[in-house]
Amino acid sequence: MITNGIIFKNFLIKKKFKQVSKDLNHILKKKNQVIQSLSGSYKNSFDIKKLSKYKKFQHFRVIGMGGSSLGTEAIYDFLRKKIKKNFSFVNDLDVSTKNKKDKNCLNLVVSKSGETLETIVNTNLIINKQDKNLIITENKNNYLYKLAQKLKAEVIHHNNFIGGRYSVLSETGMLPAELMGLNSKKFRQLNSLVKNKKYLNALISNVSSTIFFLKKKKHNSVIINYDKKSENLFFWYQQLIAESLGKKKKGLMPIVSNMPKDNHSVMQLYLDGFTNNFFTFFFVHEKDSQKIVNKDILVSKKFLRNKRLLDMTYAQKRATENVFRRKGIPFRSFEILKRDEKTLGELFNFFILETILLGNAIKVDPYDQPAVELIKKETKKILV
Repeated sequence: MITNGIIFKNFLIKKKFKQVSKDLNHILKKKNQVIQSLSGSYKNSFDIKKLSKYKKFQHFRVIGMGGSSLGTEAIYDFLRKKIKKNFSFVNDLDVSTKNKKDKNCLNLVVSKSGETLETIVNTNLIINKQDKNLIITENKNNYLYKLAQKLKAEVIHHNNFIGGRYSVLSETGMLPAELMGLNSKKFRQLNSLVKNKKYLNALISNVSSTIFFLKKKKHNSVIINYDKKSENLFFWYQQLIAESLGKKKKGLMPIVSNMPKDNHSVMQLYLDGFTNNFFTFFFVHEKDSQKIVNKDILVSKKFLRNKRLLDMTYAQKRATENVFRRKGIPFRSFEILKRDEKTLGELFNFFILETILLGNAIKVDPYDQPAVELIKKETKKILV
């Protein structure tokens, strides 16, 4: 166990690069805005007490793209059992099924730049004058800031030093978390994690192993996910890794593979296909899990009696790991023991620090996204 909520088993390849440890120390000491957002000392640009006027709403509609939405979606799905409010997400350009006129609904519009075209279009299609709206954007005279004035909506300032994919523990993710009835302070675990040698050693050895794989031309990072409620967590991770590291003809290809259904499609490829993959197994231990109906199980499959669905998926996870191990296929494993803000915060910390360290190792800036900006400019040219 690297924390009370996480069992982590690293890749069997024992590789440690001293530079990774040095880089981690430098990152933690430098404490840029992204790193600060992971710690308890980070100051929100909103007053938690003043959010009480919005907590009367039962329905919330989050309108945003990429990092403006994915982190919040990850939080909502991962901790759904604790949340009494209803959240829906408009995160593409197909709003036909999401434009419901729910009574007692608050629109939460999120865009760091305030100029994201898809978000602007969706607000145009969805929001009416009588709606109650809250907008998170930079403290600039951008489109969403002007729209907020027109709608007489409150604006929460998005920290302009924190890019969307790194913003989950800043206003972008923590304001919605508070509206969900969660405690934003419990997510920011960096202060305690920097004192946890097991956690830091796991992070360092994990990054070192990944660097080794990259040197061996293994570029596909496949997440074998056994928890439906964590699917959006790994879509968030997918953006984090791809957008941060995919530069200068370098990077990783993060692939989200959901089990058990992918056992019956792509698993054959993982086991016997090309070998430029390495894998992450992810499983959450739940207390509540539906039981198989014993009386309806025929004798030929009596070993299924008294089993829970969770027992099935965990058996499949262990079996797959055994086969991977015998075949020499590299993998690491996360098993989650506690589904709460603290554990999810520890995962956010791990993946963010991992990404920054990998960026340093392959000599790319993990914070920018120059190629994506080209698409945005080209799209605008065509529309104009």
